[in-house]
Order: sequence, then C-alpha cells, then structure tokens
Amino acid sequence: MAIRNIVKNGDGLLRKKSRVVEQFDQRLWTLLDDMTDTMRKADGAGLAAVQVGVLKRAVVVEVDDQLIELINPVIIEAKGKQRGAEGCLSFPGEWGTVTRPMHVTVKAQDRYGKEFTVSGSELMARAFCHELDHLDGKLYVDIAEEMIKE
Repeated sequence: MAIRNIVKNGDGLLRKKSRVVEQFDQRLWTLLDDMTDTMRKADGAGLAAVQVGVLKRAVVVEVDDQLIELINPVIIEAKGKQRGAEGCLSFPGEWGTVTRPMHVTVKAQDRYGKEFTVSGSELMARAFCHELDHLDGKLYVDIAEEMIKE
C-alpha cells in the first residue's frame, strides 16, 4: 500500500469522465488500498480514483469508521435535502455551501465484482454524492451556493 499524490484544482483530469471498471484484479485491489491510505492520510471522508490520477469508476468513502468501496456506483434513490459546508481533498483549504440529498441509496460492485446496494444518510449521503460526482467530472464548486472563507 502506498500514499498517492492527490490531483489538485486546475488539473484538467478532474473534469474528465471516468471509465467503467471491467477488471476486478490485483491492480484494482492495490488502487483501492492506496486510495484508502491516501484518503486517511489527508483526513478525508472520501476519494475518487480520478483524484489520484486514475480514470476508473472507483470510490472509497469512510464515515464513522465505516469504510465502503464502490466500483461502478450509481445512485438509485435520493430523498430529502441537507445544506451544509463541503470541502474536497483536491481543493485544499476551500469550502462551499452545498445542498445535497439527506439520504441516498447506491448500487455498486465490490472489489471482486459482486453487486450490492448501500444506503447512507447525512454525511455518508453527502460523501456518496460528492465522490460519485467526481466520476463524471463534476466538482462541488460547480454547485456551491457560496464559497466559505477559512
């Protein structure tokens, strides 16, 4: 496992759409492990593969010590609304006020290719939405109602 460099704001890679993961092998498992280590070292709640320079539809999210790996994820249900401060490891020191669903359900595959669904509320829902947006080249600053100064 290794700490990877996080792609920062201004790098055009963050605006690219990620490709579907088709190979569930050691290379993917290493990527997921490295993403988890990188996210934890940076004190984040989530990280998309594109943020470490890999255009694959893979995300790791960790909220309340619950680590979830999502491969080829799709939000299949969203309910309610929450409005709050949101940041991004690719935008260090920046925060914005963003409205997201209060509860989401995601359909994805695990590191072995097995399909599953997972639901999350509050911060977990926010993290799912934020990271899945990265897979389509969308950034939280695109939907921020206002930017917050530190």
